[in-house]
Amino acid sequence: LATGPRQNNSIFYEIRTYDIKPSKTKEFVEMINKYIHLRTAHSELVGFWSAELGAMNKMVHIWKYDDFAHRTAVRHALANDKDWQGKFISQALSLIKKQHNEVAYLVPWCQLGKPPKDGGVYEWVTFQMKPGGPALWGDAFQAAINAHINTGYTKLIGAFHTEYGLLNTVHVIWWNESPDHRAAGRHSAHEDARVVAAVRDSVRFLYSQQNMLLIPLQCSPLK
Repeated sequence: LATGPRQNNSIFYEIRTYDIKPSKTKEFVEMINKYIHLRTAHSELVGFWSAELGAMNKMVHIWKYDDFAHRTAVRHALANDKDWQGKFISQALSLIKKQHNEVAYLVPWCQLGKPPKDGGVYEWVTFQMKPGGPALWGDAFQAAINAHINTGYTKLIGAFHTEYGLLNTVHVIWWNESPDHRAAGRHSAHEDARVVAAVRDSVRFLYSQQNMLLIPLQCSPLK
């Protein structure tokens, strides 16, 4: 069922989600900001966020890899990095309740973007699509995404579809100046006939969706 175009290279993104013990969230954030340089010495961090709305005590981070051999080499190097293991891993594991990861590709028509300025908030929207991949839902989904972009109230950062994890999942990351700016923009978008028509067309391929409002950590490349 996985058919259709994909990017012309082997680059993929590992999306890691950690549920932190409620009493330990502040400590975990402080440790990440202090020691993340030990981790980023091995591979590229795209972004690191803390959930503000839609989830609690949850951290989301994205790592970029050239291919699966690259990830294997990085994981091997991390396991043998005494500073990373001793200063961070040995202490952080007791703060984490649960870990989850996915491997995802950018959808074929999307390039990873950046916000126009530092600050603001990120909306992480997860869509569970019907099986078939971008070849099935790509055009309609792209039209719905573009309809929101064209309203001008939001900035698309990236759209990813899963290769490992819960399949037929699409994660879309948006940037907005503030939660209130997002709310006002979405209110206007929902009254825009072009947005309404595009969304109605795309939901033919949709099972469910959910979202989170994320705040970037100090260490996050995407601020």
